[in-house]
Amino acid sequence: MRNLLGLQDYLDEFYHRSIFEQARDSGQPWEFYMHGLRIIRGRILEDLTYDIKVDIEADGEQVLPKVEVKLVYPVNVAESVRPLIKTDEAVQALGLGPILAPGRRNFVKNKTLFPLMKDKEVLFFTLLEGDVIKGIVKGFSRYEITLSLKTGDPVTVLRHSIYDLRNKKGRCFLKKFQEEHRDWEKSPLFVSENENSQ
Repeated sequence: MRNLLGLQDYLDEFYHRSIFEQARDSGQPWEFYMHGLRIIRGRILEDLTYDIKVDIEADGEQVLPKVEVKLVYPVNVAESVRPLIKTDEAVQALGLGPILAPGRRNFVKNKTLFPLMKDKEVLFFTLLEGDVIKGIVKGFSRYEITLSLKTGDPVTVLRHSIYDLRNKKGRCFLKKFQEEHRDWEKSPLFVSENENSQ
């Protein structure tokens, strides 16, 4: 049997972490890109199962569905991050909203993400409303992927908000493409159990 060296250990340590917990525990304001092309700023007060309770600047406390959140980052990096988030107008014109049924989302497999993260490959994440973020995967968990932008600033993309994921050559890394092409098997990390034990 063959598998990706180090993937299971990584998942054991990081898979259940949450950016919303991190944001809540920081006590600092964060910026949230929401569906409906809204950007809000606020502090997370509570991280609930399907929602977050946020103290929004100028609007007070609100409960927001997590599925409405596309990406987040700390407010203190907002000035350098915002100009780096571009728009794919063709995707934006599709008028896509949140995909509520998990089985219909544009899924990226963990075994695809792990070698991309280890190789520090530059990737282009296109979100459902056309937001495009270019960066290197710094980490991922069950519901999110954290990128490092060219400035070094962190941006966390919610996995449910992904429309497409490609590298500079246009190679697609969505599950529906990778199930056939299986790029993870080309990684030097993809080894047999015998190789792993040596």
